[in-house]
Amino acid sequence: MRLRFAGRAVLGIGLAVALCGITGHSLVAMVAGGLSALLALFTVGDPTVRGQAVTTALLPVVGLPVLVLASALHTVPIARDLLFLAAVGGGVYARRWGPRGHSLGVFAFMTCFMAQFLHAVPARIPELYGAVLLSVAAAATVRFGVWCYERRLPAPAAVPAPAGGAGLARITTRQAVQAAAGAGFALAVGQVLSDQRWYWAVGATWWVFVATTSRGETVVRSFRRVLGTVLGIGIGLAVAVPLHDQPVAAAVVVALSIFVIFYTAAVSYTWMMLGVTVMASMLYGLLGVLDPALLALRVGETAVGALGAVLAVLLVLPVTTHSVTDAWVERALRCVHACTAEAAARLAGGPNADPAPLVAELEAILGRVRLSLAPLVHPLSPMKARKKRARQVLALLDGCAREVRGLASVAADPEASHDARLAAACWRVEAAVEALTEPPATDRCHRHAAPVAPGARETEPVFAHLHALEQALHELAVPLRRTGPVPTGA
Repeated sequence: MRLRFAGRAVLGIGLAVALCGITGHSLVAMVAGGLSALLALFTVGDPTVRGQAVTTALLPVVGLPVLVLASALHTVPIARDLLFLAAVGGGVYARRWGPRGHSLGVFAFMTCFMAQFLHAVPARIPELYGAVLLSVAAAATVRFGVWCYERRLPAPAAVPAPAGGAGLARITTRQAVQAAAGAGFALAVGQVLSDQRWYWAVGATWWVFVATTSRGETVVRSFRRVLGTVLGIGIGLAVAVPLHDQPVAAAVVVALSIFVIFYTAAVSYTWMMLGVTVMASMLYGLLGVLDPALLALRVGETAVGALGAVLAVLLVLPVTTHSVTDAWVERALRCVHACTAEAAARLAGGPNADPAPLVAELEAILGRVRLSLAPLVHPLSPMKARKKRARQVLALLDGCAREVRGLASVAADPEASHDARLAAACWRVEAAVEALTEPPATDRCHRHAAPVAPGARETEPVFAHLHALEQALHELAVPLRRTGPVPTGA
């Protein structure tokens, strides 16, 4: 999947840039087109192909007005800065509307960033408009026509963020305020470092906030962004500086950088940032402004932006790792129970029972649990006891998911027959989940947490999976309840 994702990105962005060149656009417009195609292929993440197509079509509707406004305010510093901060806060706030809101918020901010990056002025607007529209159309053609591999795959489960109340208690609202505050710090300090490249600091703050929820996640992502940038600068000095005036070689390096960005995005933010930094270095080389001092400035601006994000999440309406992790773990446990009940209904002959969608949802939720606990299991985390407990939680939840997948596989067998013991076994799973998700004061965990050992007749696969699932739930009581809620340190 990652290989296809990256390969399609190179093809789509390459086609977009080629079309811009063939139609007579300037180098600046070609860069704008390439960045627009990159965003269209990278940020759109609706769970269905139809939803992805609709979101892609809406990108220019949201982004182009922002581009016009940013270009018009390019020479009005105070208004321009306020627009940047509004784009940051609004883009993060839009996450409450799910994947589409996230994608449109990212595109709106990046068109604002693009205007500053390319020194866009009103006279360039018609050409930039044409390049953005042409490039988004080219990316859509590749994504939905030439290489739409998602059509052959089951739709991934959409996992909404845990509810957090209303108003400022909602995570997205808190994060919007945090992002705006962090961006304000980055903008002010970034302009002290450079009155030309200050937007790098604001961009660093923005991208740190894009995929995080708690303060622990934000701190870890900030560290990884700085590390990836430093590594990318090293490669940029070795590759981009000597090759920036050779168009063919520069195009190859940019294509490889794009491949790295898309291929590593799901597994390593550090490697992704390395690719972004090398690509940015080559683009500055093509625009004729690259030198070692510029690359060193990028490191400083990135560090300022990361620091702004860290200060914001620590001091402004903090969202603790503890609260976020608790919410996701509870979601995972309740999904385990729902999967078990659906599998039991399927084995009992229920015509509409199908545990497969719930299994997919469980996998998505566990991805969020891993992200939430990442600050604790990070190699540099100093809290060894909590790191051990966090790893226990992850390992046991992975064990639950493994047994649920096995149970769903057995239930899918048309030869599998109903057994009256299934109801009792599923009831025990339900009791174990309730014991783990109810307040600690309840005594239900003492009454129901211990699993029932399988009897001699309960050796067939379905009961083996159910018993292993009970055992994993029972063991989760130790890291989750013995000394309080899910262990966190942020």
